[in-house]
Amino acid sequence: MMVEKVLKPNWLKKLFTDFITFTVKLVVKGQICKEINKLADILAEFIQDTAADFLSDGGINVDIGVTTTPVILANYIESYHKGLTSYLNTTSVINNSVFHPNQLTENRMLYFWFSDEVFKPLIAAAHQDGRFQLNISSEEVKALFKTSLSSTQPEYIEKCLLESASPELRVWSSSVPTLTTSTMGTSVWAQATGELYCGSQNKPTLFFQTNITIDVTASYADKKLFLHGKPQEIFVVRAELPPQNQRIYDEAQIEFIREAVDKIGIPKVLSVLQVEITRLMDKQGANLFDIINPEVLHQEGYVVTHMDFGFPHHLLVDFLKRTLQ
Repeated sequence: MMVEKVLKPNWLKKLFTDFITFTVKLVVKGQICKEINKLADILAEFIQDTAADFLSDGGINVDIGVTTTPVILANYIESYHKGLTSYLNTTSVINNSVFHPNQLTENRMLYFWFSDEVFKPLIAAAHQDGRFQLNISSEEVKALFKTSLSSTQPEYIEKCLLESASPELRVWSSSVPTLTTSTMGTSVWAQATGELYCGSQNKPTLFFQTNITIDVTASYADKKLFLHGKPQEIFVVRAELPPQNQRIYDEAQIEFIREAVDKIGIPKVLSVLQVEITRLMDKQGANLFDIINPEVLHQEGYVVTHMDFGFPHHLLVDFLKRTLQ
């Protein structure tokens, strides 16, 4: 069997021209990809440096160095970060990640994915650093105890608020808080201790310790963070009257303390926390961004924050300076 193949005139010229055109296209495409990758690396490094400053305060630092080189995908740049908390020469360890790309959509400009394993050591460091302490004094204490409660106010508290010129309530976390995130929100367990002083700074009139479980959700609007709490359980572990060296066993008094923690203590602590976290975010420059329609989504074991945003002018200038160097 014989096969006959007929070649058109000037085929060699055409083959050579096509080869050159293909080679030039390949070189140009390769150079463009190289420059895009370089720009992506610069942008990722710039955002990482900015975020590292944002997540550092005092002796608490979070290492968000990338674990692998950022990847340019069809519609976005994807990067994975360590999220390791450092405090007093100790660095946290994260063994596993439950992240999967399908947990994120592609309809917003910026996504942050945080696992519980990132937050737990950060909260522990804040506890050890004495961040979870609150002192309320004078007229503010009196105003708080005017909150309507169904249980009867004990006589010693009523006397304290009426006769003391400067009552003071001191509360703090007496154990490291723990958290677990689910679709209902972030469930936080905390042991809170409180002391009510009525003139004497040496010995409190009332001492109490409670275990609290509360579901917390967060939102962000008008450049402010808002925390919303739904208590699930409040248990009074111990209550006593130190001046009389007397333990409180009376159910009515225990119920008053429990209800006061529920309707006075928790709302007050959340209101202070949201103000302080907003202040810390502003200190690090979050208020300079135009954060548009942010959402915090609670899932099983992790939180997703997604948003659109406007890049602040001074950060854009800093980025362009770095890019042109």
